[in-house]
Amino acid sequence: MYVGALELDVLLGDVRSLKQKRSAVRPVLAELRRRYDVAVAETGDQDVYRRARLGVAAVSGEAGHVRELLDACERLVAERPELELLSVRTRMLGPED
Repeated sequence: MYVGALELDVLLGDVRSLKQKRSAVRPVLAELRRRYDVAVAETGDQDVYRRARLGVAAVSGEAGHVRELLDACERLVAERPELELLSVRTRMLGPED
């Protein structure tokens, strides 16, 4: 079993309140869940209205499949015009860990 975790630090565009932040972040999280069947959540910067830290987790029997999923999730977030991807951090755990 392989487990992959992806942490995305994003800057939100024209957002002036936490309510607007929620309305910008929720569709991204929902699309990641729907399209890639991964676990996702806003994991940091919850009190900062122009920043968001998103966490994505995937589990598979093959390391390559986990990497492909996480790469696809990163691309989806990077392609969103209302978000600017500031940093990405990926971690993998496998049977040897």
